[in-house]
Amino acid sequence: MGDNIEFHVEEGGTSLPEEQYAPLTTWIEQIIATRGGLMGPINYIFCGDTYLHAMNVEYLDHDTLTDIITFPYERFPTVSGDLFISTERVKENAVDMNASFRDELHRVMIHGVLHLCGQGDKSDEEAKEMRSLEDWALSQRPAELTGEA
Repeated sequence: MGDNIEFHVEEGGTSLPEEQYAPLTTWIEQIIATRGGLMGPINYIFCGDTYLHAMNVEYLDHDTLTDIITFPYERFPTVSGDLFISTERVKENAVDMNASFRDELHRVMIHGVLHLCGQGDKSDEEAKEMRSLEDWALSQRPAELTGEA
């Protein structure tokens, strides 16, 4: 456990404190296992809006800002892929949603994992189920990730 998830920072991204890596990894692995997934390599790449926008245009032909782009390596039940997250976008979304940056970042991080687990969010029904799963996953975080430790 713990060897399959890596954290990286690219242009414009905000790094996470290294002491959060172990509890984040454990939490993410537990969510994947509970969803019936088999753990494969996952890379979190924290970047800025400009970096992620360029990727969105180049790889998805979407000329919009987004908080996350998920590139799966394999199909579920193997959970593996690259998750590019704009920490700038997460910060703005946190303000808009009256949430802490930490909570919104965790929501986006687990959102990508849920996509890797096969959960879609294109239709209204899928989006509602995704939000419900995000809320459930966030409720499973250990105290050291919620600030309650």
